[in-house]
Amino acid sequence: MFIGAINCENDTANKVKNQLNGEWGSVPDTARHYKANAVKWVAVGDENYGEGSSREHAALEPRHLGGRAIIVKSFARIHETNLKKQGLLPLTFDNPSDYDKIQPTDHISLLGLKDLAPGKPVKCEIKHADGKTETIMLNHTMNQQQIEWFKAGSALNRMAELKH
Repeated sequence: MFIGAINCENDTANKVKNQLNGEWGSVPDTARHYKANAVKWVAVGDENYGEGSSREHAALEPRHLGGRAIIVKSFARIHETNLKKQGLLPLTFDNPSDYDKIQPTDHISLLGLKDLAPGKPVKCEIKHADGKTETIMLNHTMNQQQIEWFKAGSALNRMAELKH
């Protein structure tokens, strides 16, 4: 899970700062710590996110470890679909330069997800370590069925809901 991605904070693969305890650790261990503490998280990436990934597994791990959304400039086509099936929200910056506004210590809030609808942008609030906030807009390509997958936690979870 992201073990090959280079962290912009330290130019190192698989080494991130845990925002809860300040310790540096591997990405999977940090995500497990967040999950154990009921902290939802998002991943922020650059262009063509998911290219060369191990398909479904690359979407399954972030969801399993408490990830809620992936925010990027662009997605590799098939990987975006895999994220949707796993119940993750694949979002792209409405303005690609907004990528540069996000810092590793920021807290990100995705607002209005109860009203998520096809074609409706998502408002994102970025709270910086200095207390300042910025609001940006994010886009998605989800249809109504895929939104139901997100709300249920995955396509399989939604199928189970419909069975009852």
